[in-house]
Amino acid sequence: MKDVRRFYEAPEASGRRSAPAALRNREPIADVLAEWLPNGGLVLEVASGTGEHAAFFAGRFPNLEWQPSDVHVDALGSVTALVREAALPNLREPLQIDASNSDWPIEAADALLNINMVHISPWKAAIGLLDGAERLLERGAPLILYGPWLSEAIDTAPSNLAFDADLKRRDAQWGLRKVEDFASAAEARGLSLEATRAMPANNLMLLFRKGTSATTA
Repeated sequence: MKDVRRFYEAPEASGRRSAPAALRNREPIADVLAEWLPNGGLVLEVASGTGEHAAFFAGRFPNLEWQPSDVHVDALGSVTALVREAALPNLREPLQIDASNSDWPIEAADALLNINMVHISPWKAAIGLLDGAERLLERGAPLILYGPWLSEAIDTAPSNLAFDADLKRRDAQWGLRKVEDFASAAEARGLSLEATRAMPANNLMLLFRKGTSATTA
């Protein structure tokens, strides 16, 4: 997957990085997660980036075990630094996971969480995320995504159109994805789009469930 380090601030001596967007969006995301996550079990976050979300959510949801992951070595270093700084009993050391590769070093999870990855990675990685959810999740378990999306049901903000164009200039394989295209690929893997939620800054959260009928709202 493409290196996305330019979206983060320069690392500290410990290797910890910071993403301004993560600090802005973590509270609104957590409010929705409080509705959508299970009461207990293991949450696998694919593409944890700096690790700031994982550390924050582990503190917010102490009844859940949090497993961060990323494909990039520098991101893993930042996540490791955050994990050790947070020193939370329910926050695990990160795993190296390439969403586009089927060889994940984990066999099961009670929920999958993915934040701001699908638009800054090849479509193959988005499909790999769905394949991973199909393998790891039990019936009724959630796959939750957050980020900027295109949708036939929602007028696209000019800022998102400009962002999409900028992403494609950086890498032809990047760009905002259509909810309908992703949902169709998910349905083929036994994952139904159960809900969408409008979020600040023209983002969306998507809730898929394994082996359930779609009731999008």
